[in-house]
Amino acid sequence: QVQLVESGGGLVQAGDSLRLSCAASGLSFSSHNMGWFRQAPGKEREFVASISWSDTTTYTADSVKGRFTISRDNAKNTVYLEMNSLKNEDTAVYYCAADRVFQRRVWGIMNVAQQFDQWGQGTQVTVSS
Repeated sequence: QVQLVESGGGLVQAGDSLRLSCAASGLSFSSHNMGWFRQAPGKEREFVASISWSDTTTYTADSVKGRFTISRDNAKNTVYLEMNSLKNEDTAVYYCAADRVFQRRVWGIMNVAQQFDQWGQGTQVTVSS
């Protein structure tokens, strides 16, 4: 059974930085694409970023491009989301996601975002002005 446990959320001020972590278990971590999504109050969950199992391909939503960076440490079975220059509109619950298909190769941000089917419980990020 896949388990994804997020941490690192909190209350910060606009312009601050945060790093989210997601510890994964129940899968061969290094062989699975990983991602981050978020859901703001009253809105649908949206794609934030993804990183391929081969660690060579990343995608980032336009809304966070240049500010957020996704990375992974296969030795620690952990994926990270480094968030800089946070804005009020970044306030949301952030979810870690995994694609349970082994070594799936997929390209294009829309195709990648649709492949995730394993979810963590989420961590709250609140940005105040």
